[in-house]
Amino acid sequence: MAHSFLAFDCGATSGRAMLARFCGGSFSIEEVYRFPSEICRKDGRMYWDVNSIYGHFVECLKKLGAEGIKLDSIGIDTWGVDFGCVGPDGSLTGLPRCYRDPYTSGIPSKVFKTIPREELYARTGIQIMDFNTIFQLYAQTKAGDKALAAAGSLLFMPDLLAYMLTGRQVCEYTDASTSGMMDQGTRQFDRELLKELGVRTDILLPIVPSGTPVGPLKPSLAAETGLGPVPVIAVAGHDTASAVVAVPAADEHFAYLSSGTWSLMGIEVPAPIVNEASARENFTNEGGIEGTTRFLKNICGMWLLEQCKAVWKAEGKDYSYSELMEMAQAAKDFPGRINPDDPRFAAPENMVREILSEAKDDRNAQDLDACVVSCIYHSLAERYAAVLERLRGFAPFHIDKLHIIGGGSANDLLNQWTADATGIPVIAGPTEATAIGNAMMQAKVAGLVKERWEMRSMIARAFNVKTFIPR
Repeated sequence: MAHSFLAFDCGATSGRAMLARFCGGSFSIEEVYRFPSEICRKDGRMYWDVNSIYGHFVECLKKLGAEGIKLDSIGIDTWGVDFGCVGPDGSLTGLPRCYRDPYTSGIPSKVFKTIPREELYARTGIQIMDFNTIFQLYAQTKAGDKALAAAGSLLFMPDLLAYMLTGRQVCEYTDASTSGMMDQGTRQFDRELLKELGVRTDILLPIVPSGTPVGPLKPSLAAETGLGPVPVIAVAGHDTASAVVAVPAADEHFAYLSSGTWSLMGIEVPAPIVNEASARENFTNEGGIEGTTRFLKNICGMWLLEQCKAVWKAEGKDYSYSELMEMAQAAKDFPGRINPDDPRFAAPENMVREILSEAKDDRNAQDLDACVVSCIYHSLAERYAAVLERLRGFAPFHIDKLHIIGGGSANDLLNQWTADATGIPVIAGPTEATAIGNAMMQAKVAGLVKERWEMRSMIARAFNVKTFIPR
């Protein structure tokens, strides 16, 4: 019997709807709709246009309904930390703030006056980053944010979109785990911590496991799309958690790199790793499926290249990704390097100019665009190698391979340079790992697969991967 699952995979720059089909022991997935993840700017603030994203969801569902496609369920994954507020009457009290909005700059140091940095990390196990949910909530509380004050409940982005589809509210574990507000022991929100900071706790829902059914499409939406009351499942709602589900590994001896707008490098472990060393290195412990922990580090990823592409496109140079790889190869000996995680690259006015001001050497290179791409690729590869070396000091097992998944895994040149820098084989693919992991969780709820290693075995059979050997 054939089964069809729809995975809405929302990235921080664009989103896709992917249709997965299971039939017997086979599995396939295809893109059926693409849409932008739009940022609104109002009064100097940055918001996510969640109504636009929801509108694209509806258009996609109407398209599938018109084509006569029957869906077993729907799942949604997004980036982490951001959230929206729903009022007691069920309406959104405002648009969700965007984590790239600098309104949380300097907020952690203010929080540490009440909760010392060491204590906050010991309680939550989450790396300190300005945009963590706990710092956003603190900043909004102190600013008297009207949307937060009017809230009846807080929903993280995947749960907010699921609510808009179903009218029902849940708080899924993997996404909640990125907030910096969850107690690693109880895996529920640390309400005493939030009370100490003066942050509301009455708007927080109980955290539920990945794979929890949210509810069927709202009756009006079921009728409008022609799909009927399709169930929506709270999959591993954080996109990296879904991506890690799809790592085609045969055993635990691997590190992963989820490569997209962000690069997230880590290992899958049975329990959080919270100690002085992990705090000093600012590693994070985020939720995975089946009780696992994603012990990882955030690294600025293809954001660097995407922002450069935008600058060049405005100048009339619309480079393709294959052209960019050729350019980097031609300028492979350019010695300039940057630290991808330097805050100056978080949201500069002109990314190309910012990189050149840091990395340009004095040899008067002729093709500066090619040098910029080479600098980005080499800098990322070297940063990956440095983080991997630190991971080895924490891993309770030997790491003998690096799995690169996500859109960045299609970059053969960067994959090779990463293998060269790390000194271990790099296995690249699948590129659509996040959507695949999303669909696999739906398949698990439907009883088609039992656990993550069975999922990974099926994925390894269904998708071709490339192996890059260090030179």
